[in-house]
Amino acid sequence: MSQDLYEILGVARDADADTIKKAYRRLARQLHPDVNPDPETQEQFKQVTHAYEVLSDPQKRASYDRGGDVFGGGFGGGQGAGFSFTDIMDAFFGGGAAASRGPRPRTRRGQDALIRLDVDLAEAAFGVTRELKVDTAVVCSTCHGAGAAPGTTPVPCETCRGSGEVAHVQRSLLGEIRTLRPCPACRGFGTIIPEPCRECSGDGRVRSRSTLRVKIPAGVDTGTRVQLAGQGEVGPGGGPAGDLYVEVHVAPHPTFTRDGSELHCTVSLPMTAAALGTSVTLETLEADLEEGVEADQKTIELQIAPGTQSGTEQVLRGRGVPGLRGGRGNLIVTILVETPTRLDPRQEELLTELAAIRGEEAPAGSMRPAHKSVFSRFRDAFNG
Repeated sequence: MSQDLYEILGVARDADADTIKKAYRRLARQLHPDVNPDPETQEQFKQVTHAYEVLSDPQKRASYDRGGDVFGGGFGGGQGAGFSFTDIMDAFFGGGAAASRGPRPRTRRGQDALIRLDVDLAEAAFGVTRELKVDTAVVCSTCHGAGAAPGTTPVPCETCRGSGEVAHVQRSLLGEIRTLRPCPACRGFGTIIPEPCRECSGDGRVRSRSTLRVKIPAGVDTGTRVQLAGQGEVGPGGGPAGDLYVEVHVAPHPTFTRDGSELHCTVSLPMTAAALGTSVTLETLEADLEEGVEADQKTIELQIAPGTQSGTEQVLRGRGVPGLRGGRGNLIVTILVETPTRLDPRQEELLTELAAIRGEEAPAGSMRPAHKSVFSRFRDAFNG
């Protein structure tokens, strides 16, 4: 290599180490084979790398400045000394592939926890406060999260000298490839606990059962999760606790079914009551609550108009489920008219007489469409 090494890097002969390193990084980003595979460019990259190998080493640089032979066996200096793959990674990532990350902290945030809470429909609709038995990790009362037995402290790891990492070196055509791995002796913590706490085995936390009061807001439904901040698992080393999530599951109700904020129920009436009209006393969802509800809120009078047909729906506004953001849905009551299946002779006689009076001894019946499509309704509107 006859060209001056300082000229190859584009620096002055009195350039300091930082200037040389910056010049190499800039050229390596431009000439690296992964960026520019052109053979001529690869040769330039070898020259730049060789120049940096010499000028970044104080002894080789001094020998070069005196006119001595510092190249040895050619690219890589024969043994790869003074140059490593880390220098190339420096050029691309600015910090080097072996830049130390430091030891892992023993104290870390705990995991979130999830428990299931079964409630009935009224509790979900109007809210409830429950006591929960929770089995979670808490700070060890013996070592207070330190993990070491009382009177002892962690000591620096002799293998990694407290860094938490050890270097793994491999040789390649580009020189030495150095990678950092967590120290196997201390598991990356940088310290070793010579005498772990007997209560928690060095983890800094133990399992414990506690009782929590959780307030379930009105309007929740199956799948709703209530977050209790800081009530989850305490982290390793006595770290801050995660959150506890209470997932609500609503049990089926014997009378009401729920659709969002609406409640649905069915009221069965005998044929005569539907024909003549009547009133029915219904129990509301509030009837399931033991406290905080007035007697007049637990029932409601439903008026059935004469001639009510089976399948008729009556909407009772504001008697459904409260919403999480306010308001309250409706209660929809479906009327089911029951036709008697067993008649005694007197009842049959009376119904026969009624049919004769109404001219319904042999009704022909009538057929009608089950429903009309949008197109049919438009067609009927234009034809009409």
